[in-house]
Amino acid sequence: MADEGVSTTPRLSAVIACYKDAQAIPQMHQRLTEVFASLAVDYELIFVNDGSPDETDSVLQELAAKDDHVLAIEHSRNFGSQNAFMSGMQLATGDAVVLLDGDLQDPPEVIPALYEKWREGNDVVYGRRAERETSALMALCYKAFYRIFRRVSCVPMPIDAGDFSLMDRKVIRELLAIPESDQFLRGLRAWVGFKQTGVDYKRPERAFGRSNNSLRKNIGWAKKGIFSFSAMPIELLGYAGGGLTALSFLAVLYEIIDWVRRPEIPHGISILITLVLFFGGVNLLAIAILGEYVVRIFDESKRRPKFIRKAIRQGEQLLTSATELESFARDRVRR
Repeated sequence: MADEGVSTTPRLSAVIACYKDAQAIPQMHQRLTEVFASLAVDYELIFVNDGSPDETDSVLQELAAKDDHVLAIEHSRNFGSQNAFMSGMQLATGDAVVLLDGDLQDPPEVIPALYEKWREGNDVVYGRRAERETSALMALCYKAFYRIFRRVSCVPMPIDAGDFSLMDRKVIRELLAIPESDQFLRGLRAWVGFKQTGVDYKRPERAFGRSNNSLRKNIGWAKKGIFSFSAMPIELLGYAGGGLTALSFLAVLYEIIDWVRRPEIPHGISILITLVLFFGGVNLLAIAILGEYVVRIFDESKRRPKFIRKAIRQGEQLLTSATELESFARDRVRR
């Protein structure tokens, strides 16, 4: 039973990763405020400006000045959405934390459904993209990736689930304790375990401007997930090596038999060229796959910080010096 005088009202923290989202942020703020007011909870809105080149900083400055629920973090440059989420999670003080992209593709109106599942005892409630407002080809590619990712991953991965989620404080604590520099949060979220469930929602297109995700970036995300949580590419190389070695012996045997049967005809040139080209391509592919793992080892060995905060705004307060930023972060963590 709770002690008398101690509030049992849950506190929720929303962490919003912002990059080129100056137009969307005011609408995001309004919709989040309305959602949390309807839930009758204590809340905070942590906007992380991840080195955005547009007017994001001035928009957040204005919001922080007029709303005490807003905490605005500015990074020294663009460190990527995963590090932006980690930066906000580090300063979050809520009993649970909601992660959202700042472009409104993660609808705040889904939060009550996430919140309800959390109140039922789930530690992680992720948004499951049951439908997307995108081309049929891209939707097919996304679905294919998540199903392949689930099959090859070392831990069970939820299908069609991005970063949009609500996580309990104990889950946040474990995620922050992971020392990896190059995080794939939706994978780490599954890796830490706890009780997890999903909520279906329709993912709309970006509300303003153009999407930052190009084909190259999407391929990069896919590689990041697979090489971070699966050894299957290396295993496939082993199977391919064994199979191709057996195939080469068969090819040599065929050439010997053909030479015995028709010694007057020149042999071996065409198959030799084919084998050289084929095995050369396989070797390059093997080096590329091994290189992906080596690059990740190299990046982790550098031990560089995941992000660098340039400033923090809360109300009229602006913190910019290293001492102020460190002190503020320590105080938030103690809470």
